[in-house]
Amino acid sequence: MTRTFLANLALFHELGTEDLDRIATGTTELRIPKGRILFRRGEPCVGFHVVVYGRVKLGFVSPQGTEKVIEILGPGQSFGEAAMFLDRPYPVNAECLADSLLLHISKATLDGELMRDRRLARMMLAGLSRRLVGLVHDVEAYSLRSGMQRVIGYLLRDIEQQTEPAAPIRIVLDTSKGVIASRLNLTPEHFSRILGELSHEKLITVKGAEIMILDPERLRAFLA
Repeated sequence: MTRTFLANLALFHELGTEDLDRIATGTTELRIPKGRILFRRGEPCVGFHVVVYGRVKLGFVSPQGTEKVIEILGPGQSFGEAAMFLDRPYPVNAECLADSLLLHISKATLDGELMRDRRLARMMLAGLSRRLVGLVHDVEAYSLRSGMQRVIGYLLRDIEQQTEPAAPIRIVLDTSKGVIASRLNLTPEHFSRILGELSHEKLITVKGAEIMILDPERLRAFLA
């Protein structure tokens, strides 16, 4: 079963059966319930994780007790590679936001495969590069975009240009509004206030975790 999970991950798509079998021997399946802490900042890192299903929150807590969410990860995404390669402890906490199945691939196993196969090294470098680009975009958003623009960007992040510009689109928030607010570098109150303003402008409707984007193109115009 572990090998099947590995074969379905984009990171390992180019690998053959024997490669996957070797990686599977150093892989542990972790079934983690919602709300469980996977690891804490400062704990040793001896491998990296991949999400098969579920949601994982990466973040840290300030001395004042305020949580800052760095990233929310879903199926197919990996985390922990940087700390693993640098032989450093985890720089963040990881908590499952939903019942999750994760794969933990040991550093020793990965090191052996990287020595054998340059394709895997290339794919891992590509993944780390995408993560770096994403962090740069985050810094840009925090520095140059208003809170309103950050929220709109989040709502539209997975929505491509529509063939029918005025067609409403339904989305469901995949985690709590408080977590999303922290991810966007906003307070929960500010996040809720922005949703209220967008509702007042008849750009969206909000019902619990369900948001209906009434006019995607008009909403997108706020990002220009």
